[in-house]
Amino acid sequence: MQFDLLPHPATAPAAAPFKLWANVDYAGAFGATAILNLWFGVGAPLSRFVMPSSDEPGRRDELWRTTCFEAFLRADGDEAYREWNFAPSGDWAAYDFAARREDRSEGAVDNPPYIRIEDNLTWFVLGSTVALEAGREWALGLSAVLEEQDGTKSYWALAHGADQPDFHDPACFTARLV
Repeated sequence: MQFDLLPHPATAPAAAPFKLWANVDYAGAFGATAILNLWFGVGAPLSRFVMPSSDEPGRRDELWRTTCFEAFLRADGDEAYREWNFAPSGDWAAYDFAARREDRSEGAVDNPPYIRIEDNLTWFVLGSTVALEAGREWALGLSAVLEEQDGTKSYWALAHGADQPDFHDPACFTARLV
């Protein structure tokens, strides 16, 4: 499945506009686990953006403060959801919420996400693979924070439901995984 992400109207890119899209592959179950492959594509050169680096990629907080890609997953019938953050550095985060922005806790992760980046000089993609509980149907929100070299930040999502960017807004969970 391919989805176009939209910039929040209050945070448009600074220079020439570009496209941001996501490809989603929800693989079948392997026992109690299903595999979710995400590819976020940005139709502008990697050099246009601030790219965080990390000597030892791993779990880190506050990745959303600069260029970062995100996935929000909520199982059907639940208020609870998980937020995944993926940085081009290979750093990642996983948070569990009991309801919209309530009772945040560090998400238990048995296998860290596999993150990779590909750059062809005119556009780039960030890929991530995560494991999910099999046998569930999921509402999915995809989003990104893109920080340009001049300091401009734009906030992208499948949909926006408020005057200011808020990826936790249920209006952003528009994709379905079945």
